[in-house]
Amino acid sequence: MKQVMKLKSIFFFLIAIVMFFCCSDSTKTTEDLDYDIDDDTIPVVYADIDFSNWKVTLPVDENNNGSPDEYQPSELVNGGYRTNTSIQPYMYDDISDSSIEFYTFPEVSTTNSSYSRTELRELINPSNSKENWTLEEGGSISGRLKLVAISEDPESSSQYHKTIVMQIHGIISIEDMATHSFSSNNGPPLIKIYWKDGYIWSHKKSLIDESTSGDDLLETSSATWADIKDNMGYVGFDEFQFRITASEARLELQLNDNEPLVYQDVSLDKWPYENYFKAGNYLGSTADGAFSKVKYYELEVTH
Repeated sequence: MKQVMKLKSIFFFLIAIVMFFCCSDSTKTTEDLDYDIDDDTIPVVYADIDFSNWKVTLPVDENNNGSPDEYQPSELVNGGYRTNTSIQPYMYDDISDSSIEFYTFPEVSTTNSSYSRTELRELINPSNSKENWTLEEGGSISGRLKLVAISEDPESSSQYHKTIVMQIHGIISIEDMATHSFSSNNGPPLIKIYWKDGYIWSHKKSLIDESTSGDDLLETSSATWADIKDNMGYVGFDEFQFRITASEARLELQLNDNEPLVYQDVSLDKWPYENYFKAGNYLGSTADGAFSKVKYYELEVTH
């Protein structure tokens, strides 16, 4: 009888131990578990950008050809930029918020500018940058983005340096190049969208003399085309949506859900250039220590 009682005591003791550990395990979180969770099971979401019709310009000249380095769509698509060690310091993913970051600083600039950039340039034909679109053909660019960080500007009345985050740039057509035997097909930017001290500004090219006509319209200097400037609203360092819709003699710009800014004038009616979209980070400073970082979460172009 004593032996039976002893066995029963041992049995209930073992049951109590098992129940204790089972209850303890049921309260554990994944951080308490002894095994590792396979990170490959967590899907990585990247910025929503199709690079099929974009090339990127960087603020460096690693190949020492006297111009900023550029990488074509074929080198960017299918995550190609993620494995290119030359691109990675300036255009890289931030998977923590599904964005792509563009970093730039004063280094190497293009022929027609003093400023450096990490910026995408639209190629409607990835094999030929001379093929572009007219206002009559039209197009739209929309993006979700934000200014991440930018250097302070102690040499002006502004708190920070400024940067361009989106553009429509003009370019002389293949036909006009042949007709006039121009040495360069560079045209002025029709629209530049600036971040300035937290405000989004539109700079639009307009004729100084609206009676200008003919071949004189192809004069790219500031004596012919000058910027008109409009403050579109404050975004600070917060995320915002921006869209530009271009059509015949008309531009519509929209910041978030604000009232659209519409340009419809003689200058647009006479605009003699073809166009391409640009997006990214084009820093407007050559000061030592200047820099800027811009994130894009989404970028889409339609024609």
